[in-house]
Amino acid sequence: MQLMKRIMVALACLVLGLQAGLVTSFAAGDASSKSSSQASQSNDIGFSVAAKIPSNQLDQHQSYFDLKMTPGRQQKIQTTIYNVTNAEIKVQTAIHTAYTNGNGIIEYVTPAKSFDPSLKYRMSQLTTIDGPKTVTIPANGSKVVTATIKMPKAAFNGVVLGGWYFKRVSNKVTGHVKGSMNIANQYSYVIGLKYTMGKLPAPQLKLDTVTAGMQNYRRGIFPQLRNVSAVIVPKLTLKAKLTSKNSGKVVKTFSQKDVQLAPNSVYKVPILTGTNRLQAGTYHVHLVAQNQDHRWVFDKDFVISTAAADKYNQASVDNSGINVGWFILFGALGMLIVGLIGVLIFLKIRKRRRA
Repeated sequence: MQLMKRIMVALACLVLGLQAGLVTSFAAGDASSKSSSQASQSNDIGFSVAAKIPSNQLDQHQSYFDLKMTPGRQQKIQTTIYNVTNAEIKVQTAIHTAYTNGNGIIEYVTPAKSFDPSLKYRMSQLTTIDGPKTVTIPANGSKVVTATIKMPKAAFNGVVLGGWYFKRVSNKVTGHVKGSMNIANQYSYVIGLKYTMGKLPAPQLKLDTVTAGMQNYRRGIFPQLRNVSAVIVPKLTLKAKLTSKNSGKVVKTFSQKDVQLAPNSVYKVPILTGTNRLQAGTYHVHLVAQNQDHRWVFDKDFVISTAAADKYNQASVDNSGINVGWFILFGALGMLIVGLIGVLIFLKIRKRRRA
């Protein structure tokens, strides 16, 4: 019963992922991001966006908004949405506050569910879209959309980071076979928003609570590494070692490269235990975070309760001993086969009707 439940969960995740079909191109506040000018060269998704760079842009070579701001400043910024199709389309826009996602990457697309207590100003609070948030762009035409920035009057040193999000809402459907599954694709862009005020503070990291938990239905230990400074902390290498306080044995080691921390955000470091079940007890984590310019070392004891261990052990897909990737692969192949069968049935019925 448990195995069947895990299979259904994995397949449900697959279906949701295929239905979303999200294709995102963005120009954000780090060197690894793809610029909007590059993204606009790809017209497969039917539209593109480009920022109108203002005079207070710090780096004129960047295609995202990299603005030098002062206390109390109010400013209009604009982007142009280009429709490269032969029919009008609708595009939904939103302002998102950047954060660090569960993979150690700065996230601009999906809105955050919560924010670190050290975050003083959210991009979504400082920047608001003028007019309707869903706009219609005529066939082979364009439309300029405007947002208003209102910076706080109080002095502030550091960076506020986010993104201007654009999603096409006139979804296309990949098939029209009666009785088959139609998959709607969603396409989006994000143009980075980076506001710098005063002087950049030195980066400061803190290790908060360490708890048992799950990521993508996989059990593990999650130290909460907080960036409490208003700056991006780039290219971090993380190394961690978990030791049982009861036996003194090392139960898990972990390493990760190229971690990017958004300003004033928390990264729940995913130390997944795989097929090794969580065991109740007292543990110690030794965590080192470093990049070219800085190095932080953290040590912390934590407890895994019997209730927490039982909860995540029972819910984890790791119990089956089967890689979820195989579920996804076989599920995708199964859906493809079902789709092909549906097409063949449809063609056969149409041939009979014509006869």
